[in-house]
Amino acid sequence: MAEVLAALGGAPALGKVKPVQWPPRYRSTERELLRLYRQQYWSFNGPQEKLFCAKFAAFQGAKHCVFMMNGTVTLEAALYVLGIGRGDEVIVPAITWVATAAAVVYVGAKPVFVDVDPETLCMDPVQVEAAITPQTRAIIPVHLYGAMADLDALQGVATRRNLSIIEDCAHAHGGAWAGNGAGTLGRIGSFSFQESKPLACGEGGAVITDDEELASRLYRYKHIGYPPGPRPRLEPGQRYSPPGFVCRNYRATEFQAVILLGQMRTLRRNTARRAVAAEYLRAGLEEIPGVRVQSPGRRADPQAYYRLVVTFQPEELAGASQAAIIRALAAEGLPTGPLYGTVYRHPLWNVAPENWRMVPTGADKMGECCAIAEDLSTRSIGIPHQWLLQPPPVLDAIAGAFRKLYRNRDALRRLEE
Repeated sequence: MAEVLAALGGAPALGKVKPVQWPPRYRSTERELLRLYRQQYWSFNGPQEKLFCAKFAAFQGAKHCVFMMNGTVTLEAALYVLGIGRGDEVIVPAITWVATAAAVVYVGAKPVFVDVDPETLCMDPVQVEAAITPQTRAIIPVHLYGAMADLDALQGVATRRNLSIIEDCAHAHGGAWAGNGAGTLGRIGSFSFQESKPLACGEGGAVITDDEELASRLYRYKHIGYPPGPRPRLEPGQRYSPPGFVCRNYRATEFQAVILLGQMRTLRRNTARRAVAAEYLRAGLEEIPGVRVQSPGRRADPQAYYRLVVTFQPEELAGASQAAIIRALAAEGLPTGPLYGTVYRHPLWNVAPENWRMVPTGADKMGECCAIAEDLSTRSIGIPHQWLLQPPPVLDAIAGAFRKLYRNRDALRRLEE
């Protein structure tokens, strides 16, 4: 009997594979949460928050960690404590979640979108250099999906042009660049613990830094101005924070810290498992004509993964669209999804055009803005990171699903909307 795509009535390539549950649940964490609930000490820099901050900072190789309510306010806080605000520009990659650029807007500055490297999908250092103006104050490289931005090149640009680097590490828990933990090569590293992330507590975020003064300012900013540690006795008229340093209540809770502490016990092991699985799938998938897997970055080791991104040459798949490929793989038993796309086209991006700008990619693209990002966004898909925790037979079945699509590429046209 001829092979048939599952979407057209054939047997699924992955059969009845059970997906890995995410976020994970542990009995030990359940007990800790119940104990915490009964103690009724749930916030305000409690012992679980302090313990998580110490462990996470050490894990990533930083001196300080400040825990916050999500990975958007961590970026806002990083920009604010570096003195970035109205009249300033901050360079961000064209492909990222909207929060990266929105945080720039929140402090009154202007995001400047630059194109991405076609291999890693992270910001292209050459395009960053071309985007700098006298108003540029900072660069926010995003370690995207399963790659790290070229920090060596970006640090060179930042040093020459006297700019700050804030690393957006929302996808990079456990990753490292040339032996340095993600988030430690910029002045500040920002992490998200939203429930889809490799380290997840529903909502949550953290910043790490080696700068003690920045750490103090970050803590004050998220904790309505209070300093870390015991509160000093104030004289009449004194304030906890300096004049003009307007702070927020961006505190997270003890509950989130307990959940994260439970997951940190397996983070190193899971990061290594994902990296091995990604390379295993890369070897299998890149044997398929017109299929390429996102490069992890030339000095990324280990590489953390939030998605395994696969890019297609449509002409090798009989012109099949991104939507058809996603639909076909879902029927085969593998859930995938499109990339974020370019921020300025995202339906959540409501910022007035005069408050942001784009930079032309270069002469080779005839001056188009972010042409590489625009192109790759339409022909790439991502496999969720929990599928990289599956055993080798399932990984073989995943590669088999992609090969099945290639063998039946003419039939994919029947799945077009």
